Amino acid sequence: MVVVDWFSKMAHFVPCSKISNASKVASLYLREIVHLQGLPKSIVSDRDVRLLGTKLKFSTAYHPQIDGQTEVINRSLGNLLRSLLGESLTTWDLIIPRAESTYNSLTTRTTSMSPFEIAHGLAPRKPLDLVPLDPHVRVSEDGVAFAQHVSQLHQDIHDKIQSQNALYKQATDMHRQP
Repeated sequence: MVVVDWFSKMAHFVPCSKISNASKVASLYLREIVHLQGLPKSIVSDRDVRLLGTKLKFSTAYHPQIDGQTEVINRSLGNLLRSLLGESLTTWDLIIPRAESTYNSLTTRTTSMSPFEIAHGLAPRKPLDLVPLDPHVRVSEDGVAFAQHVSQLHQDIHDKIQSQNALYKQATDMHRQP
């Protein structure tokens, strides 16, 4: 199961079988997603699954391009898994957390930031970030400044998404007949 936040593009990859029923999917969703992100206002789904009283927006069967964001992420996930797994295809479910972390740390073209940075207001820590800081470097812990930073960051991301969507619409409209 692939779950994507529309705004930040933060993705969560949850291993499950194709035969999971609505109860199993809802249980996985609660256990793996809701505790991290809370309940969404709406869900775009390619299946008729009623989840937790949210408003469902269904994509049309056999037309996955309607939920293009998830399709792009599915393609990226496939590429990541192929590069991480190599020949050991049976351990894909063990690699999912690494693939998710890698995906959410990558800078997107639209926003020029990673989904992690958009969602949390700071870049994800990498191994080199754990090297001790120079004692003369001052780290600001001003909560108000950080809150303003996150608020401005979200506004900038919103503006970039709107701008990109307008460009995509313009390009698509050029190929449509009146």
